[in-house]
Amino acid sequence: MTFVKVSIQIGAIAAKLKNYNVALRSFVLFLTFSFIVSGCASHVSGITGSNDAVTIAAGSDVAIERLVAPYRDRIDADMNTVLSFAPQTLDKSGKWQTPVGNVFADAALAAANHILSTRENKHVDFCMLNAGGVRSIIAQGNVTTRVAYELMPFDNSLVVLELDGPTIMELLAYFVSERKPHPLAGITFTIEGGKATNVRIDGQPFSIDGRYLVATNDYLYNGGDKMTFFKKASAKYDLDYKLRNVLIDYFSTHDTIMANAAQRVREIN
Repeated sequence: MTFVKVSIQIGAIAAKLKNYNVALRSFVLFLTFSFIVSGCASHVSGITGSNDAVTIAAGSDVAIERLVAPYRDRIDADMNTVLSFAPQTLDKSGKWQTPVGNVFADAALAAANHILSTRENKHVDFCMLNAGGVRSIIAQGNVTTRVAYELMPFDNSLVVLELDGPTIMELLAYFVSERKPHPLAGITFTIEGGKATNVRIDGQPFSIDGRYLVATNDYLYNGGDKMTFFKKASAKYDLDYKLRNVLIDYFSTHDTIMANAAQRVREIN
């Protein structure tokens, strides 16, 4: 009996020691992990800064220059391709219209009409763009691909919207209140007493009951330059045609670029 009791006691002690060893190993592993984690934590002791000017004196890296040169030369060749000729400079001067803006709007209206008549057998009545979207001028001399990129550096696309008469009135009120030369084509009117009068669209008197197809760009359709009235369009035609490409194609098909001098907006004081 005594032997059995001693055996039981030894077994119990062994079991306790085993549990203690498991717990001890777990504790050691926990401490080790904690030390590792705490040792990996970053500590910022201070921050210093310096102003290192990059100037032309630094020179160029010959290896990088050799790598880039073929691509730059190819792009320059494409950008310098002569598309047309401008006998005189078409600038952004003018209160209600500008020579370069007239060219831009005429090109956009012609392109929109060509595409929509082919796809939908529909006629576009007029065009309105934004003055801020005309970023440069057409200088006297050769008109190159680069000129198109300078005029329209953004990826805006040509769209056609169907607007009713009241929305056209909103468009005209916006134009008058803004007092900016937003490019127009296919529409004429007189500003008198702070309102647009004698409105003619595509050569015909404006009708409040009419519906009109208006060419513009996707930026303005989405409310750009606060032209929120375009969102009231009852139909929208995406032409998948970048305005920059509109200009390139227009220049390519017109050997001489001249502004249409026809008066589009007349003001009576």
